[in-house]
Amino acid sequence: MKTVASTRTRGRDRDPRPRPVVLLVLLAAVALITLDLTGAGGPVRTVASTVLGPFQGGVARVMEPFGLDVFADRTALEDENVRLEEENASLRRRLASTGVDAQRLGEYDRLARYTREADLRTVQAAVVAYGPGQSFRRTVTIDAGTADGVRVDMTVVAADGLVGRVLVAGRSHATVLLLADAESRVGARLGSDAELGMLSGDGDLSGAGRLTLTLLDGTVEPDVGDTVVSWGSPRGVPYIAGVPIGRVERTTFSPREQSTEVTVAPFVDASSLDVVAVVTGIGRER
Repeated sequence: MKTVASTRTRGRDRDPRPRPVVLLVLLAAVALITLDLTGAGGPVRTVASTVLGPFQGGVARVMEPFGLDVFADRTALEDENVRLEEENASLRRRLASTGVDAQRLGEYDRLARYTREADLRTVQAAVVAYGPGQSFRRTVTIDAGTADGVRVDMTVVAADGLVGRVLVAGRSHATVLLLADAESRVGARLGSDAELGMLSGDGDLSGAGRLTLTLLDGTVEPDVGDTVVSWGSPRGVPYIAGVPIGRVERTTFSPREQSTEVTVAPFVDASSLDVVAVVTGIGRER
C-alpha cells in the first residue's frame, strides 16, 4: 500500500497545471487568433480583449513551439501598414507638387525666351491674387514692386503676349490692370498693313472673354486670323509697341456708322495667369 501512494504523488509533481486551465488557454488562443486574423473591431473586440487579454501571455507560450508569434506579427503588420500609407501620401503630395513646379518652370522658360528675343529688360513676377469681382475692375496682384524696379504704367507681358499695365505699385507688390477690364483702352495695329485702332475689354476673364477693336479707318475690312499687336506709346508708357495681343475672330460691318467692329480673341488666358514679366526697359543695358 505504501508503494502505490508514493507513485501517485510523483505523477502530480510532473504535471502541476490543472487541465481546465490548459483548455481555457487553448480556447483563448483560438479566439484571439481569429479576432486578429479577421480584423474584427468594435464592441465585440473590446469585450473580447477585456476578457481574454489576461490569457494573452499564455497564448503566446502555447503558440511558441509552433514558431508563431501572432500578436507580434499583427502589431508589426499594422505598423508597416501605417508607415506605407504615410509614405504613399507623401509621394502623392510630392508628385502633385512636381507637376505644378514643372509647369511653372516651363512658363518661366517660355517667358524668358520671349523677352530675350524681343530684347526687353524685365522683372519677372508671379501672380498671387486676383482682384475682387465686386470692385468691377479686372486686376491681378503680382509679387514684385518698387523695390524690384516696378513703376506705375509699366507694360506687363506673359509668354503668349500682352497682359496689361501696372496700375498701382507698392514696395513688394503691384496691381496690374488686365486687358480684359471693361475700362481698359489699348492702342493696336492690325495685320500686315498695321492699321490703327483702339482695343477695349468686355470684363470677362473666362475663355469666352473677347476684345473689341475699333479701327480708325472704318472702310478697312480685316481678315479673320489677322494678328493684332500693341500700337505703343511715347517712351513705352504705358504700353510698348509690337507686343502680340490676339487674333481676329470675326468682323461686323455697320452700314449706318460706316465702320467695322472687329472681335479679337486674346492670346493670353487672363483666367489662368501664373508667371508674368514687367517691362522695365527696351534693349540691353550698357
